Amino acid sequence: MIGTRLARRVLLSPNIEARAEGRFPRYLILHYTGMDSAEKACAWLCVAESKVSCHYLVDEQGNITQMVGEELRAWHAGVSSWNGEIDINSSSIGIEIQNPGHNGGYPDFPQTQMAAVAALSKDIVDRHTIEPQHVLAHSDVAPGRKIDPGEKFDWRFLHSQGVGHWVEPEPLGSGVFLQEGDQGEAVLALQGLLKIYGYGIECHGKYDRQTRLVMEAFQRHFRPAKVDGVADQSSVATLHKLLKTRPLRVA
Repeated sequence: MIGTRLARRVLLSPNIEARAEGRFPRYLILHYTGMDSAEKACAWLCVAESKVSCHYLVDEQGNITQMVGEELRAWHAGVSSWNGEIDINSSSIGIEIQNPGHNGGYPDFPQTQMAAVAALSKDIVDRHTIEPQHVLAHSDVAPGRKIDPGEKFDWRFLHSQGVGHWVEPEPLGSGVFLQEGDQGEAVLALQGLLKIYGYGIECHGKYDRQTRLVMEAFQRHFRPAKVDGVADQSSVATLHKLLKTRPLRVA
């Protein structure tokens, strides 16, 4: 079983299969468990009836449990897409981070836990040569369907540890740029930029519900000070900065 030396224990999940032919880990997807405790999450991820699994789980104390070998396809991303790719499970490694989530009070992620997530993520991206812009939230690859790990997750810290793509968000302003119900060339351009970065979005020039949900996902990851699905000047400027600083693709 391929894995990290950082794991404290191994609890094998039955919810696995081979990766699709020719696929390998190109993405690292971060989640929160949305459950009361790490032990409950581990138990659920390791029974067949759950039909879910992940490669690793990190508890609040920073302890790492491996449940699926990195050579195998875990069932963590579900219906998802990035850069037009739809079988994200076959091309990713999934990390669950213990946090009860938005429906459970959504506490801050402890620094000890964040440090462990950063160390584990760095180990994974280094071994698999995963590009910074391919370190993603579950909400990035499944906007509207998922909102984890959410706006409290410290992507800035992760980037400071050498993991993921990040720029300092532009400060909030008072003006509204584009919002649901708008349409036209400006909306089409915004949708195009989000699609270029990787989000699964249709480009048709109408600021519809899908566009709002993708913008919310973008804000949760890259402009977490305000998550409302409105493409204000801060969000749009931050998106432009990300595109300008996006690392070159690895051949």
